[in-house]
Amino acid sequence: MEAPSIWFLRANLLFFIFTTTSSSLFDSISQFQSISDGKTLVSSGGKFELGFFSPGTSKNRYLGIWYKKIPVKTVVWVANGCNPINDSSGLLSISSTGNLVLLGKNRSVVWSTTSVKQPQNPLLRLLDSGNLVLKDENDGNQESYLWQSFDYPCDTLLPYMKLGWNLRTGHKWSLSAWKNPDDPCPGNFTYGIELRPHKYSEGYIRQGNDKFYRTGPWNGLRFSGSPELRNNPLYDFHFVDDDNEVSYMYTLKNESLISRLALNQTTSTRERYVWIAADQTWEQYISVPRDYCDKYGLCGANGKCIIGQNPVCECLEGFKPRSQENWNTMDWSQGCKRDLPLSCQEKHRHGFIKYVGLKLPDTTNSWVDNSINLEECRAKCLNNCSCMAYTNSDIRGKGNGCVLWFDDLVDIRLIPDGGQDLYIRMPAVQPERKTEIGAYDKVKTAGITVAVMGAVVSGMLILGYCISRLRTTASKEKIMINEIVSQNNGGRKEDLDLPLFDISTMATATNKFSMENKLGEGGFGPVYRGMLKDGQEIAVKRLSERSGQGINEFKNELVILFAKLQHRNLVKLLGCCIHGEEKMLVYEYMPNKSLDSFIFDPKQSKQLEWWQRFQIICGISRGLLYLHHDSRLRIIHRDLKASNILLDKEMNPKISDFGMARTLLGDQTEGYTNRVVGTYGYMAPEYAYNGKFSIKSDVFSFGVLMLEIISGKRSTGFHHQNDGVTLIGYAWTMMQEGRPFELIDECLRNSSQNLSEVLRCIHTSLLCVQQCPVDRPSMSSVVMMLAGEVALVQPKPPAFFMESNGYFEADYSSSKHLSSSTNDITITILEAR
Repeated sequence: MEAPSIWFLRANLLFFIFTTTSSSLFDSISQFQSISDGKTLVSSGGKFELGFFSPGTSKNRYLGIWYKKIPVKTVVWVANGCNPINDSSGLLSISSTGNLVLLGKNRSVVWSTTSVKQPQNPLLRLLDSGNLVLKDENDGNQESYLWQSFDYPCDTLLPYMKLGWNLRTGHKWSLSAWKNPDDPCPGNFTYGIELRPHKYSEGYIRQGNDKFYRTGPWNGLRFSGSPELRNNPLYDFHFVDDDNEVSYMYTLKNESLISRLALNQTTSTRERYVWIAADQTWEQYISVPRDYCDKYGLCGANGKCIIGQNPVCECLEGFKPRSQENWNTMDWSQGCKRDLPLSCQEKHRHGFIKYVGLKLPDTTNSWVDNSINLEECRAKCLNNCSCMAYTNSDIRGKGNGCVLWFDDLVDIRLIPDGGQDLYIRMPAVQPERKTEIGAYDKVKTAGITVAVMGAVVSGMLILGYCISRLRTTASKEKIMINEIVSQNNGGRKEDLDLPLFDISTMATATNKFSMENKLGEGGFGPVYRGMLKDGQEIAVKRLSERSGQGINEFKNELVILFAKLQHRNLVKLLGCCIHGEEKMLVYEYMPNKSLDSFIFDPKQSKQLEWWQRFQIICGISRGLLYLHHDSRLRIIHRDLKASNILLDKEMNPKISDFGMARTLLGDQTEGYTNRVVGTYGYMAPEYAYNGKFSIKSDVFSFGVLMLEIISGKRSTGFHHQNDGVTLIGYAWTMMQEGRPFELIDECLRNSSQNLSEVLRCIHTSLLCVQQCPVDRPSMSSVVMMLAGEVALVQPKPPAFFMESNGYFEADYSSSKHLSSSTNDITITILEAR
């Protein structure tokens, strides 16, 4: 009979052999086991898997963790990111000291952990949270870990993973993006919480040592510059600031949902993704920087950024540009200085201007006292000559706590729907007003009171007039408009004050809709040029009685009117006219007609030099960014093309024709439709095939439009002259063969131009037309790409749309689309879903 000890050793040996040669059946290994290349650990619930992998096109081997049930391998953590193994010799085990050791060729140590305490019975386990933990099995505390991967994040933040600092140990939790999709070694693009001496911390994304994006400080509800952190159906967020740690973490409301936050070095963005099981794809939920104003310190010291305004930067009240000459050229880096300097001798005569809805300034030079109220905070700031501004440190309830800023105020932007109040110090005498203000706030309050009273009286008179007018002339029309807009606005009933024109005004303005005033005709109906009595030129779209889709376009455009879009790169909708069966929309008039009348016309195209084309591209991108991210409603245009870009007298581009547009509510970024509408040659593949529209389908259309502006060739019909290859396919081929400049319009090739700028535009356009929506950049990224502010990654193959692939074999019903000089066709595809 064998001794018990020998039997025990043999049993352990058999168990070791079984676990190291079988496939993934376990979530843990002990000190007597190991994981070799080809073998994996799987968490108990089957959510995550640990093993060896090769990223992208690389043949190097890395130890990492990825989602088990997702077919698109998405790695969330890597052990040896900067020290790859170049063969299949990798072996992970627990050393005799109780630490993890990753061995490579010739059993050299590639990566290891360090634990202060040596366990008696070490066990390595992969949890269903994605956390890889090393613990002592003899320790009864299930959450007592000797080491855990959550303490060493890579490029991805998972639920329950922390960002911030352990103040007891000095350990920092932060993210570092991969250098590129083939190399998981941390690059110079990082995200973390930065500590302040007085504990008023905030999050920063950095490129190297330079600040790239700032979240704003935590105000009790959210980071002040992060309006996306609000109640939502996906996740909750938590911020801790005590003697033990300063940290941020999010948790999922539905554990069956899969969501991750990741840094992307190639696009210079921090992105939140949600896994859409039905589509088997990652869908981008939120991305920052959101827009141009999110660029750190864009407007310099004491400047304020307002997206949608042109220019976006302005000095704070009581300040002026340090260099007016540079400011006029849109170089705001030097910032602003005070009109009048602050005098310390008169500090008690100073006052404060209250700003509402701001992202609070950089907190580097700030001081916090959470025990005092706002009045005490004001007195403390007033008593200190160096104090520049103050506000509450916690805005919950009626507000509490005090934060003071010293030195210049940097990186301020307007956030109307989620910003915070800020009180900025002003001298005793205000420039222009020359008002002595022992207490400037009181003077300002009195002025505001007078203004408000005047506005109320004026408003009452105007309201009385409007009510009388509407009751007598347009009550039925207004009720109808309200119903239309509420139906297209999530069912919310609102009493809307929409501009209404009477039929006689329209008839007079257009010379009774004469043929001489007719500009063109499309699916909606004819369009007429007109002039109001005050001399304003207008364009009137008159719904045709024969129009099959015009009434839907009319309703859509009323919703856009209700949204009150205000941007220099959007055509302004002035109002509407409803009289019996007559339905009209009134726009500002664009004297240079549409973009297609220039770029596709042999004579006109020669008048459009490259610098003008580039300004048009940039203008369209800013207008689209406003629609997607900064307007009252998130708007997907769905029919972006050259004929829908109108040009004013200075050749500034304006996006027009929102008849096909769809609006999204809240944080929604996509939708589906049974009625696919749009223009052949511009539609994204996921929209054309499945009716899925999103901000990324608009990005696709913008990419096609860019190629048209660069080449002077129509996307529609291009394949007929080029053996079935589309304009997108031609551009991709030219780029791959190193001949991208052959894509440039012939009339530009011999003229002086910025070739690197042209190449950047071609490259950006190919990123926009990539097959998969997730791969396409957001419009905020596109704007920065065009400005040369971010590095361009290698685009993946685009949607070629060869004629033979069946894309053009769908049963389309078509109608001619409004344009002054185009043969583009807007198509409507009805499919059962």
